[in-house]
Amino acid sequence: MEKDVAPKMTSAESQARFGQSVKGLLTEKVNTCSVDVIALTKQVLKGSRSSELLGQAARNMVMQEDSILHSEDSLRKMAIITTHLQYQQEAIQKNVRHSSNLKDQLNHLLK
Repeated sequence: MEKDVAPKMTSAESQARFGQSVKGLLTEKVNTCSVDVIALTKQVLKGSRSSELLGQAARNMVMQEDSILHSEDSLRKMAIITTHLQYQQEAIQKNVRHSSNLKDQLNHLLK
């Protein structure tokens, strides 16, 4: 029979190694959980910031919508004013033609 070259572990040594491996696994799990909690916290903060940005974008959109409505109203008024100015221009041109005719008639009468 051959004798084992490696010395046999005692029960106490075996338990010590098992305890160290369990501690190592627990430490690894705690570190993993810590990293996950940090990632989750960052995601929550990012979501909170996104909510703020979304709220600001909504407020800006409302302000722009008011500006667009005001601009649309101004354009309608300008279109009405343009139409009135065109009517006035036509009336002035008609009166200029009329005054030329009256001037010719007056000159003819004065001769």
